[in-house]
Amino acid sequence: MNRLPRRTRIKFCGLTRIEDVAVACALGVDAVGFVFAERSKRRVSPAQVAPLREALDPFVASVALFMDNDAATVREVIDTVRPTILQFHGDEDDAFCASFGLPYLKAVAMGGEGARADDLGARYARATGFLFDSHAAGQVGGSGHAFDWTRIPRDCPRPWLLAGGLHPDNVFEAIRATYCWGVDVSSGIESAPGEKDAAKMHRFVEAVRRADAAVGTIATHDAL
Repeated sequence: MNRLPRRTRIKFCGLTRIEDVAVACALGVDAVGFVFAERSKRRVSPAQVAPLREALDPFVASVALFMDNDAATVREVIDTVRPTILQFHGDEDDAFCASFGLPYLKAVAMGGEGARADDLGARYARATGFLFDSHAAGQVGGSGHAFDWTRIPRDCPRPWLLAGGLHPDNVFEAIRATYCWGVDVSSGIESAPGEKDAAKMHRFVEAVRRADAAVGTIATHDAL
């Protein structure tokens, strides 16, 4: 086995302004998310996002977020925005999520007593990864509230991101507590819904990198 430094992936979600995209790229985040869920306070239209998508640096992934949108809306976003990956937060099944020919993440609602995180690999066999969020089933994310991280399944079959209630002052502990593959933040780096705060964005990334250094290294196969 070789040992490599750990690197938690970072996704900034709910971006609506080109200046926030520029800061995210300068900070070296892995992905930015644009929200097309109808009930979200951070909802944007495909036409609004097109110039933001064009402003992304190479190798910064663009994520299009949906929640029970119809197929025609998803296709319109794909045609206009050309996202790297799709993210679904509603009751969409694997067949629907995979029908657009792009990789997808499936959000898992961890809020409320009805949360179900079992058999994810079977229910979403074609998912590229999962995102554990604090909202309850049927609710929109971005609430700023965390959930009990001990409820995350330990045998998740895909890479997974932690979301819900993360901010610069708790993401260090979140990474150390969960060893998540990635973190997703929205309200925790905002001054208002959809308006990111550059100082909070900086502090969030710095805290993630400190956590990676504290956690240490990960084992890889010699072939890597």
